[in-house]
Amino acid sequence: MTSNDTDLRDTAPQFVLPLVVRVEKTGPPARTDALETAARAVLVMLSDDRSLGDGEWAQAVRDWQDARIRKVVRRARGAEWRRAERLPGITVTGGTAEVRVFPPVPLDGWPKDLAKLQVSGTELTDPEAPAPPAPGEAPLWLNPGLDMSTGKEMAQVGHGAQLLWWAMSDEERKDWQEAGFPLAVRTADPDRWRSLTASGLPMVRDAGFTEIAPGSCTVVSAFPTRTA
Repeated sequence: MTSNDTDLRDTAPQFVLPLVVRVEKTGPPARTDALETAARAVLVMLSDDRSLGDGEWAQAVRDWQDARIRKVVRRARGAEWRRAERLPGITVTGGTAEVRVFPPVPLDGWPKDLAKLQVSGTELTDPEAPAPPAPGEAPLWLNPGLDMSTGKEMAQVGHGAQLLWWAMSDEERKDWQEAGFPLAVRTADPDRWRSLTASGLPMVRDAGFTEIAPGSCTVVSAFPTRTA
């Protein structure tokens, strides 16, 4: 991206894609499942008919993509979650996780039922180490050298899924969507990470608004592995 492109994106009205993860006091979701569900939620929003063409969310999605691609993850439980579910959006369910994604909103124009949800301190754990990515899954590799909250990681893998979607051909997108967007979020080991960052694959560089330094490489997205 040229400096002029950067200036244009910075001067455009800024929008954000809200994501809300359900985190009940008892039975919170597993970390990796929450990350993968958030990434799929972004893809579901991008590919939904309401986000395309003359759909009811299409203009908001275009305005969001014309500016900085921001995503913010908040958490909800109980009545908070039920109120969030009543707002226009899409709930995506994983094995243990539920994530609701909403059409983009102005940076300072969040619906009140979302604006009051907690954004910081979302920390989840895995009961056991996740298995290696399976055939057919698109691996989204996290930087092993960064310390991020789970909420921050959810936003970053959402960016990674979006960059991968943009990098695909129409046929690849169709196949991936019809398969249900199979993907796997894993933390790369240091040697793999060095190789990934030199691979030319889609890579997320964070703007540095929260938690980590501007320009930090957070995620490298690989295309779905072949099943045969």
